[in-house]
Amino acid sequence: MKSLRTLADKPIIGGVVKKAMSKMASNDAKAISEHFSQYLRPQIASSDELKHAVYRLRHEVYCEELHFEDIKESYEESDTFDERSVHCFVRHLTSQKLAGTVRMVECRNAGDKLPIEEFCSHSFEHPELIPTNFPRDSICEISRLAVPSYFRKRAIDQFKGAATGAINESIFSETELRCFPYIAICLYMAATSMALQAGRINGFVMMEPRLARSLTFVGIHFVQIGKLIEFHGQRAPFYINARQIRDNLSPGYIKLLDSVERELINSGSLHRADTSAETVDTFTNPVLIGI
Repeated sequence: MKSLRTLADKPIIGGVVKKAMSKMASNDAKAISEHFSQYLRPQIASSDELKHAVYRLRHEVYCEELHFEDIKESYEESDTFDERSVHCFVRHLTSQKLAGTVRMVECRNAGDKLPIEEFCSHSFEHPELIPTNFPRDSICEISRLAVPSYFRKRAIDQFKGAATGAINESIFSETELRCFPYIAICLYMAATSMALQAGRINGFVMMEPRLARSLTFVGIHFVQIGKLIEFHGQRAPFYINARQIRDNLSPGYIKLLDSVERELINSGSLHRADTSAETVDTFTNPVLIGI
């Protein structure tokens, strides 16, 4: 796959290679979705106890491992945006450990801003797709995605700050190993489900452009709406319309999304959302990792 990624940017053959990579990824996701729920379960952190578990996981990744924030006395990483966020996590059923988390930040009052507006608005360059152009109750930001090192190989020197690398091959079964690279994608899909459920279809995120490019192989398409800035590494603001994600997903990933939604519904965390198409901004063709 690594050699194919190199060829994907080559003229003439690049388009064919990208289609082949997307097909391979889709077939693998289809196979993984059949086993995913045996080992991993997405869930909304609906209690204070679960929210504190999420904050401890974030502290482990963002403070202790990546050093984006100082170590806290409580060993919990949280901020003022958490009070108006919906938090999701993935639990590894065999060990009962949290395998990853993500949050969806909402604007619940007229004066509320998203983190991307508070800290990164100076990077905006796309006049049509900035948060202020949408109703406050239709926007959200996906951020604080974290996958702990227990479910990865520690490739910090090569990918410092990513926290979504390969996984520890000596601890888990072969089938589990095949599932773990999909933890981050599972969290993205859970965030999509949360956004649809809340009617907050206009999603924003600060992320590395290379991550946005790699996710096009899954069928998740972002619109970059601003320039690169230094924000825990070189990141840019992106926009995505949650209603369009399912339309663009390859068949294998649709099956994985269905599995994620089914787990959230079965846990009582989510009701089946109405994803029928409504009027969509003509500039959108496309919620996800953010800090």
